[in-house]
Order: sequence, then C-alpha cells, then structure tokens
Amino acid sequence: MQKQNEYDAIVVGSGITGGWAAKELCEKGLKTLVLERGRKLEHIVDYTTANTPPWEFKHRGVATHDDRDKFPVQSRVYQFNEGTKHLWINDKENPYTVPDGQSFNWFRGDHVGGKSIMWGRHVYRWSELDFEANLMDGHGVDWPVRYKDIAPWYDYVERFIGVSGQKEGFPQIPDGQFLPPFEMTCLEKHVRASIEKNWLDRSMTIGRITNLTQNHNGRNRCLSRNLCARGCPYGAYFSSQSSTLPAATATGNLTLRPNSMVESVLYDSKNDRASGVRVIDSETKEITEFKARVIFLCAGTLASTQIMLNSANTRFSNGLANSSGELGHNLMDHHGNAGATGEFELFKNKYHSPGGPQSTYIPRFTNIKDKHPDFIRGYAYQAMGRRDGWNPGNNEPAFGKEYKDSLIKPGKWRFTMFSFGETLPNHKNHVKLNKEKTNKFGLPVLHIDMKYRENEINMRKDYLASAREIIEAAGGKNIHTIDYGMVPGAVIHEMGTARMGRDPKTSVLNKWNQCHDIKNLFITDGSFMASSACQNPSLTYMAFTARAVEYCVSEMKKGNLK
Repeated sequence: MQKQNEYDAIVVGSGITGGWAAKELCEKGLKTLVLERGRKLEHIVDYTTANTPPWEFKHRGVATHDDRDKFPVQSRVYQFNEGTKHLWINDKENPYTVPDGQSFNWFRGDHVGGKSIMWGRHVYRWSELDFEANLMDGHGVDWPVRYKDIAPWYDYVERFIGVSGQKEGFPQIPDGQFLPPFEMTCLEKHVRASIEKNWLDRSMTIGRITNLTQNHNGRNRCLSRNLCARGCPYGAYFSSQSSTLPAATATGNLTLRPNSMVESVLYDSKNDRASGVRVIDSETKEITEFKARVIFLCAGTLASTQIMLNSANTRFSNGLANSSGELGHNLMDHHGNAGATGEFELFKNKYHSPGGPQSTYIPRFTNIKDKHPDFIRGYAYQAMGRRDGWNPGNNEPAFGKEYKDSLIKPGKWRFTMFSFGETLPNHKNHVKLNKEKTNKFGLPVLHIDMKYRENEINMRKDYLASAREIIEAAGGKNIHTIDYGMVPGAVIHEMGTARMGRDPKTSVLNKWNQCHDIKNLFITDGSFMASSACQNPSLTYMAFTARAVEYCVSEMKKGNLK
C-alpha cells in the first residue's frame, strides 16, 4: 500500500516536458506525483476566453497601461493581450534581477500546463550538423549523443503529438512523421519559387507545427481560428492539457498537485541520492515534503536551475549535483525579433483569410558547406505572406459611398520574415541566487546575467541583410528591416544551465539526462542543452524526455536506482 506523500516518481512542472515525463512514467506503471507551482487549469473548462469575440472584451482585447504595470515583463511577449493575460505570471510577485545596464525577458506561465498553452507550436528536428557543432568548432562541450540516437524518439513523439508538415529532404532539418501540411498562400508560393530560382542553397517549406490538419489521437483538427494562445477547446494543437496529462490520467497512476512551489530537492547523504522534494503551498505557504524513488525536474530551464541552486548542502555547496561547477552556466536563448518586410503588387484579386495558424520556414543555409567569414553556426527564418488588414480609412480623402467602400478593401500583400539565430554556449552567461532579494515565498530570487556577443552580433547583421535580399529578389517594394533589439530571453527559448556531456568534470548530466552526481535525479527541460542550434527546441526537449524515462525505468527494474 502506498504511504502518504510517497510515490514512485515525482515530476516538477507540468509544461511540455513535465507532461511528457508524467505520461511516460505513468504508462510504465509508476505512481507519479506532478507538482505545479501555478493554479489549476482544466482543459476546455478553464479556457475562459477561448470563444470571446473582440467586442465582448472591455478593451476590445488590447492590453492596457494597468496590465503593463502589473506585467512589466510578461506584457512584452507577442501572445500577451486582454484574452491571455490571466495565463502569465505576475511579475511583481515573482521578481528576478539582472546586472545594471542589462536586460533579460523571463516569460512564464502560472498554471497547470505552463507555456504549453501559449507556445508557438513550431517543431523542427535537429540534424547531425547540430549535434556535432560543439566538437567541430570547439565551443561548449561535445554532445554525448548524435542524431541517430535521438531520431527514433523524434519519431515516437511526432506520432503522438501530431505534426503537420511537408517532407522536403533538407539535411539541416530532417523529415519526420507528418500529417498533411497546411497550404501556403499564393504570395508564399511565389516567394518560395523565387528563392529556389535565385539560390541553390536556400529554400522554403511550410511550417512544421503541432496544429492538426486532420483528427488525430482523439483530438479535433485545427479550424484556423488563430486564437491558440487562449487555449484550444478542440485540442487542435499539442499542449499538456490536450495530450500528455490526459494520457497520464487514463492510467490511474497520476496525482496532479497544483499550487505547489518546489523549494528544493531533498538529499539523502547516507545513500547519496535524492529522496524527495520540499514544497511550499502557493496559497497557504504550508510546507510539505514528498518522497520518491526518482525525480524529474521539468520546471523550465531557469526554474529548475533555481531549485538546484537552492538545494545546496554540505556536499554540494554551490548547488545540488554541481561537482562540475557548471550548474547555472552556459545560458542560451536564440537571438531574433529581427528581419524584414516588404509589399507586393501581385495577386490583387486574391485574399487569404483567416490565413491559418502556420507560417513558412526558411531553414539554415549559412556555414553548411561554405564558411562565412564573420561568424560560425547559423540562423533560420519564419515568414508569412499575407494581405494587410482591412483599410481603416483614417487617411482616406473619400466621402459617402466611396469612403464606405474603401473600408472593406484589404490592403496590399506583404511578406514578413523573422529570424532565429544560434547562440554559442558561453560560461560567462550564467544565473545564480541573489540572496539579498527574496520572492513572496522568502526564497532568494534568481540573478540572470546574459549577453549576446560578437558572433551573435555579426550573425544578426547577416540575417537582416539576407532577409532584405530575399524579399527584394521576389519583387517586393517598400522593404524595411525590422529590429526590435537583442534582448536575451525575448525568443523564449532559454536553455543550457545544466548541460549534458561526456565528462562529469565539465557537465551536470550524462547522455540520459541523469545527473552525474545523483543517479536518481533527471533534468529534461531546456537546462540539459549543450548548444542551441537555431531550430525551435521543444520537439528536442520532448524526445529527450521520453528517452530519459525509458532509460530511468529500465535502470529501476535492474535495481540500479533504489
């Protein structure tokens, strides 16, 4: 009989990787406790704004000055508005610090499912090029795995979550298990043809996303409402709520506990293992300890690292399982929020509405065959060809019927590109505890020190120029580059603070996402990443999580994890 507060496994976090860890552990028969610091959020029932039309919002869906005051960081993210603000964390109650003169945007959900409700849903495989990069150019540590090790797990994850996409044979983003793709707009097809005509090393494909083009695994196909960030009542894109948590619940092995802030991992020095976690109730501040045979940290890169740092003890004085000294270091986020946009006079008799949830994708083309003189690694683009919105008539000289007719005419076709550039692992980009400032739980806040450096700055210059070049070659006019600044965290792909590697002296985790120092402690969120590539990373997180659970349970059966 199971003892109170004792489980086979504990999973910290219920987002993209926490949901996957829960599903895999529960389906393998382990009684599993999932701890989520945020509030309860039930699928469908709690998507309170999912079907709200703009006119029913007090401010027509737009974030207000009061919202920006309460959410000074969260309100910077593109998904933040009147219909989604309740899903983002309260910045004033959850502070962090940065060095003077620096910035970092730490975007966080505050509910069961985490950012899996609000994420961008693009999923691209890494290639052999990415797993070999550190070894080839000497930055960071060599990945202890290669593409062939992860490919079967990409297959496994894709078959479950449902990925719409087009097989292309691009070596830098290997093909996967795809549902039928969404269709490109006429302008997107035109730009793709132009790219393939003008460059041998560049191309464009439809975005590979977890929005379903057909019913899949009990979920309904996407209706292209473009309200994804509010939560989808049809389950038409992958989230913890729509997919992994229901699968875990169906086993009867899941216990989900919201409002549970994990303060630290408990360490059993006698047996040299993690014995459980200490939890603060987010509402009552009551402290409870839970025990388990194995623990998976999936709270998110920065949150999991904060827990590890806060779990320091007499053996690990600089953070739990940190004999290497690398815990908290090598923080990465893609650099982007920059590109170009241009107008097109084509296709005046066509209008694409509502446009669908997808964009197109231009895979990396730099430093694959030819070496760029100014930087290493590479970048990719997500791009969209759409017509501008209906003419508001603000500057129209017309009157009467002519004026009214102008209000219902769509604007010009526009092609817009945004970049995603790889950031190199760098020991100086790090996080640590700021013991001079505490949060509402009385715990030291995280101090985040990250800068983009010469390689990223040079790469940015190139992808701004290349974006303009691509649009111009396709016949675009009034081309403008877009640059919202290089603010770390802005792309929401933070990773790398508990990297995996071959050598325990230079890494925190082994190739199974298992701590070198503590064998029954696994970390499978973005913390484990040894480099960043330029692809959206969530598919890779999911694949590594499923793989880690398979290994963990196998070791438990052998008696190696007691």
